[in-house]
Amino acid sequence: MSTETPRRTFAIISHPDAGKTTLTEKVLLLGGGIRSAGTVKGKKSGKFATSDWMDIEKQRGISVTSSVMQLLYDNKQINILDTPGHQDFSEDTYRTLTAVDTAVMVIDSVKGIEAQTLKLFKVCRMRGIPILTFINKLDREGKEPLDLLAEIEEVLEMETFPMNWPIGTGKRLKGIYSIPDETVEMYNEDHDRIIKPYKDVTTLEDYERENLEGEISLLEEAGNEFTIEKVRNGSLTPVFFGSALSNFGVQSFLDQFVKLAAEPQARKASGDFIPPSSPHFSGFVFKIQANMNPNHRDRIAFLRVCSGSFERGMEVTLSRSGKKMKLNQSHSFFASDRETVEKALPGDIVGLYDSGNFEVGDTIVGGGPKIQYEEMPQFPPEKFAKVTAKNAMKHKQYHKGMEQLVQEGTIQLYKTPYFEDYIIGAVGELQFQVFEYRMKHEYKVDIDFIHMTHELARWVTKGKITDQMTDSRKMLVHDQQGRSVLLFENEFALRWFQDKNPDISLSTGWEILE
Repeated sequence: MSTETPRRTFAIISHPDAGKTTLTEKVLLLGGGIRSAGTVKGKKSGKFATSDWMDIEKQRGISVTSSVMQLLYDNKQINILDTPGHQDFSEDTYRTLTAVDTAVMVIDSVKGIEAQTLKLFKVCRMRGIPILTFINKLDREGKEPLDLLAEIEEVLEMETFPMNWPIGTGKRLKGIYSIPDETVEMYNEDHDRIIKPYKDVTTLEDYERENLEGEISLLEEAGNEFTIEKVRNGSLTPVFFGSALSNFGVQSFLDQFVKLAAEPQARKASGDFIPPSSPHFSGFVFKIQANMNPNHRDRIAFLRVCSGSFERGMEVTLSRSGKKMKLNQSHSFFASDRETVEKALPGDIVGLYDSGNFEVGDTIVGGGPKIQYEEMPQFPPEKFAKVTAKNAMKHKQYHKGMEQLVQEGTIQLYKTPYFEDYIIGAVGELQFQVFEYRMKHEYKVDIDFIHMTHELARWVTKGKITDQMTDSRKMLVHDQQGRSVLLFENEFALRWFQDKNPDISLSTGWEILE
């Protein structure tokens, strides 16, 4: 791809099973990135979602890690960051959202806005990320389109502007009417893309025309004003209807997406906003992934290029430590497939071979002033377990696997003060299962879990914790940076502790959700 091609970097967010990965695949198919789309339902046929590259993802039919894909469409390079939909992997998704300029929100037309959609939307709103909405599964019996728009406006507190409008839904679906150019994309069981001027469509019943024209008239009279400024500042979301599984409405969405999606934006670092046009190279690491190539046991740091130009072999400085290094091994990705990158521009995602130098949140600069991009979000776990290796002879592999998976952000690691027992923390139970699977299959270590009853982690920001302050319901541990953390069984234990120890100040760490 030409290094001068305009960039559009986005993530697709949704509640599980809303169709996020299916939409990703159809976009890739239209962009020529893949020849045939495998669906998350296709396990019996041996076809799996292109963006799901881990064995555990293929076995379970879910996305459990973010992946990066690129395609060229309409003379623009599109960088897609597919994210886990499952709420247990929220933290991976949140960090990935720091690296995009636009988000596509997929909503299930049958279920409407669900809990995970709302959480991820809040992250986008707080980071000022523009949102385009794709209301999926139009070929199923779902909520009325007007009700779905009202739900978005009420629950998400943002304006909507439909770019197209359904003619029927479910079994009555005839097509979608494009509001900007007054054409109709006809729905058919063969999934052929047939577009006609509305005036030339002869297959609609009188009542269907009456309903459509009445709803369009209502939208024109009572709807919101569309401006690209409102899209870019996140106060209005363009809404598209379609069915990703049937590939219905997806190309119409993609055609509009490349016009509406934001170009690479200025990003805040060390109190200032660094524009993409800055001559000095800079970027930040938002994700680390070990063992993408099991044959080489490699480790890749994913870098978002923010300013200047990245060139393979360039000398850079790691802002955190001041260490200088040459970036000789750089890759672009299509899920787990890769090719060498010689040059990259703002908006691009570059995979850097990592021998252990990088951490999530690191800023890398090439010349110019030393800067630090905003800190990556980290969230207090809600589930905890003591973990040990079943075979003491696997001590070396156990510690290597633990260190690498913790650095990835797969789980969070704590140690007890005296015996330094390992306690791992996770947002959800599925993270433990993935951790156990990867330790076994990537590091050849079987592990034992002792699940704990604690549910809350609070960092000690003021005061000293003594042994007399702790018991089985409130436990002192230390995080990777050596900071004191108290684990509480529940909110009651937390409140009791705070009442008894008013001189101790506690924090949830880094919070981006209210």
